[in-house]
This record gives sequence, structure tokens and C-alpha cells, in this order.
Amino acid sequence: MHGPRLMALSCDLVWATTWMEDANECIAPLLGLPQLPVVTWPEPSDIDEQDERKGMHWKTRALVGWAAGRSFAWVDDEITDIDRKWVCAHHSAPSLLHCVDPRQGLGDPDYAALHEWLHRIGGTPSSLDAR
Repeated sequence: MHGPRLMALSCDLVWATTWMEDANECIAPLLGLPQLPVVTWPEPSDIDEQDERKGMHWKTRALVGWAAGRSFAWVDDEITDIDRKWVCAHHSAPSLLHCVDPRQGLGDPDYAALHEWLHRIGGTPSSLDAR
């Protein structure tokens, strides 16, 4: 079950999904997770449309804003190198943008990558679970 494995990570978990509060009602019980904070998405803008035309995920800019200079890990199945480059250029704290294979879901290699990154930065960043 993913809930205990996610809760064992040395970070704060946050839903960063279009499910928003429904993630706590529908997904959290299935995964064995408690109620988690939820990222509230801003209304779409012309900037978001420009970002998407450049190949950047629509969540990227909003998540960097939400992190507000804090370290964060974002786990999603739609992250690309364009998102990583943008975050690197616009966010000075450590960040991990980890893409999960949507056909496999979160697995041992993904947990290993998260543990390794968390150990490397030696802190307790906010973690964004966008699945």
C-alpha cells in the first residue's frame, strides 16, 4: 500500500492534483493516506497558454509559486525536461521533478529516487504528489 510508504518519506505531503479536495475524499482512503493539504490552482491565464505552447506543464509555474522558495519534490506522470529547466532557472532552492511511468505507477525505483534526493538535501521539503 502506498500510503504508509509515502508517509514514511521525510517530507510533508501535499496534493497537487486537479482532483483538489476530492483527492482527500476519493484517493487518500484508497492509498491509506490521511487528509493532506491541497494546492489550490489559479485560474488559467494567457501566460499558462504560452507556457503550454512551449511544452511546459501548466502546473509548473503555479507549483514554484506555491513552494515560495522552499525545497520541494514534485511527482507526476507528465513532467518533462522543459519543466525541469524552467524550475532550475526560476527556483533557487533544491527541487526534484520526478516523472513516474503512468503504465507502471509509483514503484520501488520511484521511492528509491525520492529517498536518495531527500537524503542528499538533508532536509524536510514539501513534497507534491500530483498523481
